Amino acid sequence: MSQETIKKKAPMLTPLLLLFMAAMVLANTGGNMYGPLEALYLKDLGAGIGQIGLFYTLSQIIPLLLQILGGWISDTLGRLKAIAIGSVIGIFVYIPLLLANRWEWVLASSVLGAMTRALVGPSFDAFIADHSAPENRARLFGITQTLFSIVSVVGPLLGGYLVEKHGFKYMLAIAAILYIFATVIRVLMAREASRTQTGEKPALSITSLKKNMGAMFGLILAGGLFTWIMITDGVRDIFFNMSFSFLSIYMQDVASLTISQIGIMNSIFGVASMAVMIPAGWLADKTGERVNIAIAFVFMAVAIGMMALLPPSSPAWMYGLGWVLAGIGSGLAAPAYQSLISKSVPAHLRGVAFGLFSTSLGLVSLPAPLIGSYLWEHFSPQTPFMITAIVSMLSIIPVWLFFKVPPTEKPSEPLAS
Repeated sequence: MSQETIKKKAPMLTPLLLLFMAAMVLANTGGNMYGPLEALYLKDLGAGIGQIGLFYTLSQIIPLLLQILGGWISDTLGRLKAIAIGSVIGIFVYIPLLLANRWEWVLASSVLGAMTRALVGPSFDAFIADHSAPENRARLFGITQTLFSIVSVVGPLLGGYLVEKHGFKYMLAIAAILYIFATVIRVLMAREASRTQTGEKPALSITSLKKNMGAMFGLILAGGLFTWIMITDGVRDIFFNMSFSFLSIYMQDVASLTISQIGIMNSIFGVASMAVMIPAGWLADKTGERVNIAIAFVFMAVAIGMMALLPPSSPAWMYGLGWVLAGIGSGLAAPAYQSLISKSVPAHLRGVAFGLFSTSLGLVSLPAPLIGSYLWEHFSPQTPFMITAIVSMLSIIPVWLFFKVPPTEKPSEPLAS
């Protein structure tokens, strides 16, 4: 049997990747129990719409400062070690959440969570890219994102149920326990990777950071594919943060859904996203990533516009249809974006590159939640959502014109570990 045949028959999901994904699912199930309901938790702690907008604006500052740094640590120390460090920090995220009796306490949790995401987020995407070949990368991202999307189905359902039955504190305690188990797995994986590592172990240094940062900003300013990904992502961040920061409150106050129904809506979104990710990865590998991303923006624009235009008395299933369309859009875009980013930068800069995108934050989007709260209070709750829908549709133009992969990366075998 030829080497080429062996390579083709080798499974994309190795045992190492499966264990890696199991830990990711366990850790993020807890996060998705809380995340979709965070605005309601802030409201429960006494925050108004304006204060919630201020919270999300302030909570974006720390990730903005740390996301590139976290990617650099991942590139230098290794993906698994960076994830293990971030996970240990992540355990402490739940302490201020559990002790909170005012919404300001949650800001402390947000700071710790930003540190965790800065280390785990870029390392997750870069680890998958490192263990794939360019010709099947989008498919592998589709498969891993499908597995990861389990958390967006189970988490909101379980979180909504536990909050309605036992309250926010009980739900947060369960989420913390799940996260601790995931952290143990990640630390053991990092220790095993360190034992099997050959050659000189890299060290963090200012010189290395300056070199990586210089290379990244050179790519940003070059006017090529990476530049246009940055511009489009920045515009998307502004308007998505402007409206989605208030989505759970919109569902409760305008759509008149209960907390458990909001959890169901988030799970519907997750199921729809999971259903399309694997075929979406195949489509991106066959036709190019820009096809997926352009179609995804259409689905997102229709979904957001539909939910904003529905009369408040509309039945829940009509809002559910909007969540299905949004889930399809997200599922189409996720593997394509990840594949596109990994192909637009050298392999040794993938951590830094994903650091710019994994938290979906940028300098220009910092005031977005405040703008959204202003539009909500001075015009209508529907206004930020309608603006987001319009911008999503317009974003198709630069995506189609500029999201073209240069023929620079040759097919190669994925890394073994």
